[in-house]
Amino acid sequence: MIPPIRGLLAIFASLLLAGLGGCYEVPVTGRRAINLVDDKDVAKLSTTMFDDMKRQHRVSRDKTRQEQLARVGARISRVVFWDMPDADWEFIVFDVPQINAFAMAGGKVGVFTGLFKIIQNDDQLASVIAHEIAHVTAKHIHEKLSRELAVSTVGTVGMIGGMAAGAPMLSVEALRAAYGLTTGIGGFAFDRAKEKEADYVGLMYMARAGYDPREAIKVLEALELQSANDPIQPAFVSTHPTHPERIIQLMDAMPKALAEREKSAIKTGPIIVK
Repeated sequence: MIPPIRGLLAIFASLLLAGLGGCYEVPVTGRRAINLVDDKDVAKLSTTMFDDMKRQHRVSRDKTRQEQLARVGARISRVVFWDMPDADWEFIVFDVPQINAFAMAGGKVGVFTGLFKIIQNDDQLASVIAHEIAHVTAKHIHEKLSRELAVSTVGTVGMIGGMAAGAPMLSVEALRAAYGLTTGIGGFAFDRAKEKEADYVGLMYMARAGYDPREAIKVLEALELQSANDPIQPAFVSTHPTHPERIIQLMDAMPKALAEREKSAIKTGPIIVK
């Protein structure tokens, strides 16, 4: 249950956000969402944070995995160009044992070496990368920041005046908290509704890039098996809907995704990297 005061603040903040405008349309789904932070600020600070991560965590020297990520990332980035036209793409494999991956505003994408325990081919990697990039094109971090900034400062004259005049100032601390990085590299958590939206949008992206969308279901099945056998659950598990729930949604969307793949100019068989 939402605490009464926090709940009232959330309701008031939502009304305030709606009244101030700043809406955008999520690609593929068409959902209308709120954005009251500056896109360039989010991209600039995200790039700074990504550079910090490269200094703090060892970049993998596995040339095969780096080339695989670059190859898959390049194809996905081409199909999302109009949703992220200003992206300065960078794809990095971090030598971190967690089963996880992430994407940040500005076109920064990271994959942890632990993910390759369950990834068997390019199509499966594409399903993960497309999902993470979908979070960025959908501006989930912008929406999260907008709502959290409103709730944390709503009721003050400065907040209302500042938001009415334009986008509020964004700090590194606020962005770090929104990405979920205050507790370490295993963050990047969104709510379950955003994860389901990223699943759907990502499925369409990978299909448009010519990858087999059915491989996305195999990734979820592998995650389900891994989480059942591993006492330390993959980072995906705690913040995402249940795997059966996600699989059902992907199966419902599969006919449309397969049709998108048929229209794609790029189609290849799965590239298996051992």
